[in-house]
Amino acid sequence: MKATAIALTALACAASALSLALPQPAQQANSLASNNGKVLIELDLGEQRWVNEDEKWELRRQGKKFFDITHTQDFNATPQSLLAVEFPPQTAYGSAIKPLLSKLDKGPMQTNLQKLSSFKNRYYKSTTGAQSSNWLLGVVNKTLADAGALKATAKPFVHSWGQNSIIATLPGKSAKTIVIGAHQDSINLRDPMSGTAPGADDDGSGTVTILEALRVILTDDKIKHGEQENTLEFHWYSAEEGGLLGSQAIFSSYQKAGRDVKAMLQQDMTGSVEGTLAAGKTESVGVITDYVDAGLTGFIKKVVSSYCTIPFVETKCGYACSDHASASKAGYPSAFVIESAFEYTSQRLHTANDKIDYVNFDHMIQHARMTLGLAYELAMAQFN
Repeated sequence: MKATAIALTALACAASALSLALPQPAQQANSLASNNGKVLIELDLGEQRWVNEDEKWELRRQGKKFFDITHTQDFNATPQSLLAVEFPPQTAYGSAIKPLLSKLDKGPMQTNLQKLSSFKNRYYKSTTGAQSSNWLLGVVNKTLADAGALKATAKPFVHSWGQNSIIATLPGKSAKTIVIGAHQDSINLRDPMSGTAPGADDDGSGTVTILEALRVILTDDKIKHGEQENTLEFHWYSAEEGGLLGSQAIFSSYQKAGRDVKAMLQQDMTGSVEGTLAAGKTESVGVITDYVDAGLTGFIKKVVSSYCTIPFVETKCGYACSDHASASKAGYPSAFVIESAFEYTSQRLHTANDKIDYVNFDHMIQHARMTLGLAYELAMAQFN
């Protein structure tokens, strides 16, 4: 879906050793229910409201974005997690990255998105939402195995609601971590539990975009053998549409564990250019500039200029508009790149019509180029 973060320009530098063990269900909220069946949502900084499920989805139908903080009310950036991260002044690994860009392939993206969007919906509480997550975990594990990445792992991050998030870890020389994320769930806002929601663009496109970036970056020997400076993680979040629930659970646990996340990039909706072209505008990628880390966002612009063949356009999307917001809430520098200027993004999201027929895979390749370039540059970067 469309989303945003919390304005924080800093991050946790004091980190303990990287823990690859993922939380068990008992470590998370046991249920999404609350007092009298209501949940607590945060629509803006300082604006919280108890609502029932019907009221929650009505707000979504009105275009409102929010955190569901029912079980994360104590999750906020601490002073210790607000140490600034300095990003490279320029891109520096073009000689290694440019040969990788030619390996990006629309074929696997089409195959994976065809299957992903064939589930009736990927709603986080539905049976098909759980099934789609299990299928995706299998694909991620096969990607690692096919690459011969013996040090890499892919594990579910277990949630109480049924659909698990997924974390693929490519260990580096240090526990300093770069996160690339997308959300795997989908929703039909007319009927969240049972409605048809192929979610091809929102966010099947981001899901397969980062999967393709993972496949290709593992063809680099240094990355495959864990010789990069920093650890790389690829995340596929559950329950973004329900109020950033999956990503909040993950980044809350990272904050509590003292994880040293240097950067987080969210890819949410990477597959539509219809609105842009219909408006007579130039095809571009949309770099979100509100509620994001300014330093990381500035570096992403340099990555787009270095490794994409289309330009970027600055745009805004508001508070809590996607999973990067959860990283920001934990005090980690986060950024968000979407398919276009926000006003030109797909209007088919959250309906039965968000189909693969309307997805532009050439545009998704541009997002994959940016994702691959950023992941490699920051994996090799020297951070304090």
